[in-house]
Amino acid sequence: MTFEPHGKNLIAGEWTSGDERFTNAPASGQAHNFTAGTPEMVNDAVEAAEEAFWSYGYTSRQVRADFLKCIADEIEARGEQITQIGTHETGLPAGRLEGERGRTTGQLRLFADHILKGDYLDLRHDEALPDRQPLPRPDLRMMQRPIGPVAVFGASNFPLAFSTAGGDTASALAAGCPVVVKGHPAHPGTGEIVAEAIHAAIKKCDLHPGVFSIVQGGSHKVGETLVTHPLIKAVGFTGSLAGGRALYDLCAARPEPIPFFGELGSINPMFILDHAATERAEEIAKGWAGSLTMGAGQFCTNPGISIVVDGPAADQFVAAAKEALGGADAQTMLTDGIANAYRKGRDRVAGTQGVRELLTTSCDLRNATPYLYETDGATWLANKELGEEVFGPLGIVIRAADDAEMLAIAKNLEGQLTCTLHLDDADQAQAARLMPVLERKAGRLLANGFPTGVEVCDSMVHGGPYPASTNFGATSVGTLAVRRFLRPVCYQNMPEAVLPEDLKA
Repeated sequence: MTFEPHGKNLIAGEWTSGDERFTNAPASGQAHNFTAGTPEMVNDAVEAAEEAFWSYGYTSRQVRADFLKCIADEIEARGEQITQIGTHETGLPAGRLEGERGRTTGQLRLFADHILKGDYLDLRHDEALPDRQPLPRPDLRMMQRPIGPVAVFGASNFPLAFSTAGGDTASALAAGCPVVVKGHPAHPGTGEIVAEAIHAAIKKCDLHPGVFSIVQGGSHKVGETLVTHPLIKAVGFTGSLAGGRALYDLCAARPEPIPFFGELGSINPMFILDHAATERAEEIAKGWAGSLTMGAGQFCTNPGISIVVDGPAADQFVAAAKEALGGADAQTMLTDGIANAYRKGRDRVAGTQGVRELLTTSCDLRNATPYLYETDGATWLANKELGEEVFGPLGIVIRAADDAEMLAIAKNLEGQLTCTLHLDDADQAQAARLMPVLERKAGRLLANGFPTGVEVCDSMVHGGPYPASTNFGATSVGTLAVRRFLRPVCYQNMPEAVLPEDLKA
């Protein structure tokens, strides 16, 4: 069955239209008109979310787990339609969207199982010591409690797993926080059908309709209104450094500042250590090319730079990478804006003195092909702009003069989502010198792999020091993400009858 968007916003259980409209710019096929969100719609959605919190925030873990699983079921029931509208809007292949849909439903069910276990509550109890000298100790109990309504901004590059019902939404709902989503204008039809799935789950589970709303499109004022609304208690964001930093500054400038959990991108450097480079340069280069071009390079974990000590092994690595990237097909980028930014990033890199062009192809309209450049360590260290993310399949090889310069490059890095070491057993001493530095630079460290592909599980960290993210103590992937939307509350000498159920003996 073909899905035709109705183009409305879901505000507190009602599909709402308005006078302001916008038209999407799909990768293929017919464009559709959508109601543009307004500050008034945001206010209605947030006020409904606050009202919903008084019931939803105090539901049992079982009720919330059932709700998350019901959302997953409703998304799966619309699977073919989601793929149809998603490929139309984004240009992503059907297989990629089907895999992403599985990840989306999988993480909803993972959070359901996670909260049922109860470990995330971090329950603590220090019993009263009435006879302790010189002062008695009161009875003290502690647990994590939901913070209130959460704003979520959908991502352009993951129309399912990081958008309407993505990890931010799933973790906030798991915590007990109603959600207001600002849908991404690149895929409003995809956002709409996923919102329909959530709406259906709300009704089936008999929850307050303000538990979830979605506001589509609209001017920058809509996003500003959302993050500055006094009833919003936290924001989840995946997107550009410029856009995320602007919203972060608004959150910090509020009369009541709130946490902004922004995942803002990364260049995800790979360090190819000496013996691995000598023994496996070609193999590593081919793997890098595959990771660099996956999804047209439109992943926040795209490994944009590789660092290798100059010499014959570096020559072999560069030649193999050039050959592998030269055979890559053109791919459709997600939006015209992203393609234009990719071209600007290419021009910035190519125009830097000391950077040599190894592979140049083309990026016409939304069709992207890889670019490959190389430079020496001194040039990279002297040009901070070479460490800025280029969102697309563009790679830079940095030829370090020696082990010491490789270490200097590591120390010069800004915050990253990932750092990768390619090493053999004989490289372990060199790796040991790098590890203390890389631990301070990234949220995830890899050995002999490639960072594209983020496992959704208990141990995953998808975050890192700024500018990779705005909160180095958080993750936007994995079950630890639920802690972003909770805060500890201590109960002193509280009668058991009025304690939260999970704290009762």
